Amino acid sequence: MIYMDHSATSPVDPEVFKAMEPYFVNSYGNASTLYSLGREARKAMEESRKMVASLIRAKPDEIIFTSGGTESDNIAIKGIAYRLRDKGNHIITSNIEHPAVDETCKYLENNGFKVTYLPAGEDGIINTNDLEEAIIDKTILITIMHANNEIGTIQPIKEIGAIAREKKIVFHTDAVQSVGKIPVNVDDLNVDMLSLSAHKLYGPKGVGALYIKKGVRVEPIIHGGGHEKGIRPGTENVAGIVGLGKACQIAEENLYETAQYVASIRDEIIKKVLEQIEKSYLNGHPTNRLPNNINFRFTGIEGESLVLHLDAKGIASSTGSACSSKKLEPSHVLMALGLKEVDAHGSLRLTLGKENKKEEIDYIVDSIKNAVETLRQLSPLWCQVKE
Repeated sequence: MIYMDHSATSPVDPEVFKAMEPYFVNSYGNASTLYSLGREARKAMEESRKMVASLIRAKPDEIIFTSGGTESDNIAIKGIAYRLRDKGNHIITSNIEHPAVDETCKYLENNGFKVTYLPAGEDGIINTNDLEEAIIDKTILITIMHANNEIGTIQPIKEIGAIAREKKIVFHTDAVQSVGKIPVNVDDLNVDMLSLSAHKLYGPKGVGALYIKKGVRVEPIIHGGGHEKGIRPGTENVAGIVGLGKACQIAEENLYETAQYVASIRDEIIKKVLEQIEKSYLNGHPTNRLPNNINFRFTGIEGESLVLHLDAKGIASSTGSACSSKKLEPSHVLMALGLKEVDAHGSLRLTLGKENKKEEIDYIVDSIKNAVETLRQLSPLWCQVKE
């Protein structure tokens, strides 16, 4: 298996698994208890909090542990909306957000809030002039993702954050895809809240974190005990948190080397596919994208069929977003770029990881080329294009 779907999930790093194991078997205490097993668990949690904070250049007491990126997004968006609803009811986001943000905003729309969805350009980048024009007196929150999960485009978060700060508007970013892949510094990016997830950076599934800048207050959306400052109550997933911390530590130590390595493979695959396959295109910005992200579209084929053909060749890939890849609708992200529905259906996403090898490049390209040729021979649409 050549695994090329790291934006869907990543394998747990052996060092991460090793760090987690004791907290399943021996040090299994509840971190809220006073006896030694509980104290061991609490100590491990707080060490992990420092590791997460270090990766994004935050303070440890600004990190709240959650069950993952979706919960982090919900806490941030709903938490600010409910907290500040007396000051205003207007939220600004984009039309290419992950469903964890998009569906949360739509939920709030059905509950008395107004939401502006900024359009992405053809390259998937939000225009900051559009943002400034969308701000009104009742705007209380801006939530724009750092990097897109499908096309990998990196947004001008620092500039967006500066606008939000000048207007005294809380700014949240979903950085699930960017943390651990490119440098993330919360102060430099001017963000008030930032979501991240362990399983996107070689950690376990079911755990994530939310950065909340000191002084920013959110309304809890889950109620129970006083865990995580009362913002996210519930017995802590100690083993998962330890895994997240270790994954962040490893990512920080190897950030630049890994980014350069996967980007070199990415660029070679892009170059060869565009050269060797006619009517093939790259979706998203050609250079301002995550180092591990490739998103192609091929005229005259269905992305789902292409994924299955590649799977038969031992290559794991995706079409559209992994979180909605079983849906038959075209990707809302690709449609937002202005693509026709028929073109959006012909997409292929390859997202690399540190275990991918340069020796795999030719096999991957040849497999894509052969699969596209086979599918086009069976496609009435391709026959129309050729005619």
